[in-house]
Amino acid sequence: MAQTQRRRPMTREEALARQQRMQRLREKEEESRELARGPIDLPFCLLVILLTGIGLVMLLSASFPSAYYINGDPTHYFVRQGIFAIAGIAAMFLISHFNYQRLRPLAKPLLYLAIILLVLVVIPGNPFAVTRNNATRWLGVGELFTFQPSEIAKVAVVVYFSNSISKKKDKMYTTRYGIVPYLIIMGVIALFMLLEPHLSGTVLILGAGAVLMLVGGINLGWVIAAVGGAAGVAALMFSGIISYGQSRIAMWHNPWLDAQGDGYQLVQSLISIGSGGLLGVGLGKSRQKYLYLPEEHNDFIFAIVCEELGLIGATIIMLLFAALILRGYWIALHARDRFGSLLVVGVTTLIALQTFLNIGVVTGLLPTTGISLPFFSYGGTALSMQLAEMGIVLSVSRQMKPTKAG
Repeated sequence: MAQTQRRRPMTREEALARQQRMQRLREKEEESRELARGPIDLPFCLLVILLTGIGLVMLLSASFPSAYYINGDPTHYFVRQGIFAIAGIAAMFLISHFNYQRLRPLAKPLLYLAIILLVLVVIPGNPFAVTRNNATRWLGVGELFTFQPSEIAKVAVVVYFSNSISKKKDKMYTTRYGIVPYLIIMGVIALFMLLEPHLSGTVLILGAGAVLMLVGGINLGWVIAAVGGAAGVAALMFSGIISYGQSRIAMWHNPWLDAQGDGYQLVQSLISIGSGGLLGVGLGKSRQKYLYLPEEHNDFIFAIVCEELGLIGATIIMLLFAALILRGYWIALHARDRFGSLLVVGVTTLIALQTFLNIGVVTGLLPTTGISLPFFSYGGTALSMQLAEMGIVLSVSRQMKPTKAG
């Protein structure tokens, strides 16, 4: 009968190492299962609800003439937006109670879904593709239900980039791991979005992706090269060498050159802003919304804000947006881990870029392009997705590192 071999007893160091490994495994298992802990960040939550509430009031004020003219119901846009706002706020609080670590396994499937939906939008003859204002950016069934796949693409890029970058650490400094994979993903998404065309959405996704790569630790040489390349393209467009968008650039320089044609929208926007003066004409008393200013309840709703609430009211709203953005980055700085920090940076950057670009377009600071104002502009898909993104930020805030008192 063979003699049974006895196992060599573990040394104290080996036992300690095994105990530490088991402890790390238990912590990871607990982290993957547990719900989000702690209270949500109250200032951030209140700012989101306040902006959503003000946005609904301004949407009702800005939209009732066109809603009555087009649909025979002055509250048509307000009611639809209100339903999405309620659903979005409910989703925000629901998402805030779940551990954001659960988004990790959804990163790749969400990215694949976004790309598939973007492909479906640009397929010629697709009966579910919806075209408005010479742009095919929606999927749906007529006016019954439509959504923009680009909104899903924004979230997908933020979640995928955050998950991937958080695992690479020092590898982000290399071209192979820190640049090439992300450039390929952004290039594919940008290609399909430009085919719609959806330039503003492309800028948002590329901007958020670039910021996440920068925060993730890529070589600063790539950042300098990207900034230089963007500046070069802008210079070529402004000089006329690149012919794309020349009419918009010309109207941006002087919209009164064709005030009844290509420059009409910007001229009417500037008239709205100028009419408001310091204190505004009063809530609900705008004159430009009576079918003078196009997209008054959508991309150019901030012009109605300026007309009705004046410079003071518009400044207060801009300060609320600034407070929300700064608070978002503060949460990112105090996040418990790298993944949570990157998630909040990505979501906050999307809101920051979209707010700046919209106000810049409406005030004539930037060339006109179709981009909505977060929480204000009409669009159920956009509003519900924005509120869901705020839920992700609140989920991360539940597990923030404790701050030192004093």
